[in-house]
Amino acid sequence: MARSYTAKDITVLEGLEPVRKRPGMYIGGVGAPGLHHLVWEIVDNAVDEAMNGHAASIGLTLHADGSSVTVVDDGRGIPVDRHAKTKKSALEVIFTTLHAGGKFEQQTYKTAGGLHGVGASVVNALSKELVATSKRDGRHWQQKFKRGKPGGPVKKLGAARGTGTTVFFRPDPTIFPKVQFDGEWLADRMEIISYLHQGLKVAFEDETRKTKVVHQHNDGLVEYLARLVSERSAKTVHDAPFTMLKDANGSGARIGLVLQWTESTEESLRSYVNGIPTGSGGTHENGFRAGLGKALRNFIETHKLAPKGVTIASEDLREGLVGVLSVFMGNPQFQGQTKDRLNNPELTAVVDATVRPAVEHWLNHNRSLAEAIVARIILAARAREASRAAQQQVSRKSATSNRLNLPGKLSDCTHPGASGSELFVVEGDSAGGSAKQGRDRTRQAILPLRGKVLNVESASLTKVLENKELSDLVTALGCGLGKNFDLSRLRYGKVVLLADADSDGNHIATLLLTFIYRHLPQLISNGKVFLAQPPLYRVDIGKETHWALDDAHRDAIVKKHGKPGPGKATPEITRFKGLGEMMPKVLWETTLNPKTRRLLRVDIADQIVTDRVINDLMGKDASARFRFIMERAEEAEQLDV
Repeated sequence: MARSYTAKDITVLEGLEPVRKRPGMYIGGVGAPGLHHLVWEIVDNAVDEAMNGHAASIGLTLHADGSSVTVVDDGRGIPVDRHAKTKKSALEVIFTTLHAGGKFEQQTYKTAGGLHGVGASVVNALSKELVATSKRDGRHWQQKFKRGKPGGPVKKLGAARGTGTTVFFRPDPTIFPKVQFDGEWLADRMEIISYLHQGLKVAFEDETRKTKVVHQHNDGLVEYLARLVSERSAKTVHDAPFTMLKDANGSGARIGLVLQWTESTEESLRSYVNGIPTGSGGTHENGFRAGLGKALRNFIETHKLAPKGVTIASEDLREGLVGVLSVFMGNPQFQGQTKDRLNNPELTAVVDATVRPAVEHWLNHNRSLAEAIVARIILAARAREASRAAQQQVSRKSATSNRLNLPGKLSDCTHPGASGSELFVVEGDSAGGSAKQGRDRTRQAILPLRGKVLNVESASLTKVLENKELSDLVTALGCGLGKNFDLSRLRYGKVVLLADADSDGNHIATLLLTFIYRHLPQLISNGKVFLAQPPLYRVDIGKETHWALDDAHRDAIVKKHGKPGPGKATPEITRFKGLGEMMPKVLWETTLNPKTRRLLRVDIADQIVTDRVINDLMGKDASARFRFIMERAEEAEQLDV
């Protein structure tokens, strides 16, 4: 017979019993994040006093046992007078009653992080002991609790100067498997609080390590952004960051935003609402991304900077972006008591409408900076498309860690590290043979390539990644490509392109540069790519030998050293058909020897112009090349055939 189900089976949990029975509903769990969440509930109450102009400093102390903390502020102090409805002290009501507090009415707090009125009581319920001290009305007032229950009424301890609140608590070991706070975690969060609340003095004392630090950041978010950028160890694309601190029209919200693009391949946005970190984002982040995307696309479209042959995706706009978004508002709706996500639907449009015009104005009034950002976006778009196919077909194993994977025709150097070593990418096996014999085997590696490599601008990604010559080059470099590029895995300090000093050689060098620019652009931006300058002519005048890079250089040498007259010898000029004709000793003296050679470092003066030129001259659209030739027809020299 089935058991009856009646009113007797209904359990009513009173007071703070629900919290102790189901702590996960209130703090997200009883692991380390939940344990530390207790600290932030009390700290947030202290910050709320400062946020509303009632406190100038807050402090957190991690005690020597590592399992208890004290939070202090110089705010107004928790009221201790009798509550009309409960007939108890207001302090006791706050720490023993769920949904009790001063933040439901905006007359007391215009903005607050603690909104549900459960923070202090939840901490109390989950603590083995808690001591709350309020300094107000010229007196110290104190009440002690054990596992959420008062140990007696509020006591008057004596006279006091000033106002403020101090809360000591020790989490309950019967609730938490491990009651041990992480000092580094606490220290980092306290420093972040000082950034978000500009000018607030924030102290953290760690008695377990006997350290104390006081933070006060008068430049707030700008200083926070600088810290985040430095932590990423990536070059910045522009020097001056975007900064905005505005009241959103009619919404009552105040929005702070700082942004800076870097060469990192990842986006990093930290968002906060009333000082509370929203790790899972929410409607304010949605509004930010929408406004930023519109501003960037409007700028690109207005100034006709859209690239050819690639579509810019939303992720490309934000690749490498480091930013902090901080919103202060009157009635935020968080998802759950842990406040990890903001749910206010109206805030998406509010943030969008505030961010878009501000970013657009900044871009239009800082053109060189804006174009550097657009160039970074275009680079991200091309790298994304290249990476999609690369992930499927190219191995990412480091050639540094396994020399057996190196191409068979690579003549490697014996020097173990990248610093001081060089890879010469040489046109043809014949030239490669001369270079191998003439090089410094300790520090110079030679990779011969067979003829002209694939034009990657006109080929599909599949063909690019299947091309043996280019695949060998990527393997020899060891640093991967696309989004999997890692400069620290590069096996050589310099990558030198060595081709004949004629038009064919220039074409081969251009093909290689196109590949590097499209698929390994970080090599160029980090100053790793060079063009060797082998001579095209040997000019013998008497007992002197001169090496000329091109026709103009040859003529200059002849004019300077070969003038007719008494004692002047007639110049003997020899034109090299290619590097393979040079004796190894000559190649060393003219092209390989660091003491006598000439190298040109490859650099990008204007990313957007470079992208367009490569697309026009190397891409599939023949009409672009035709226009280029016709526009420059008068500059061409007549060739003798």
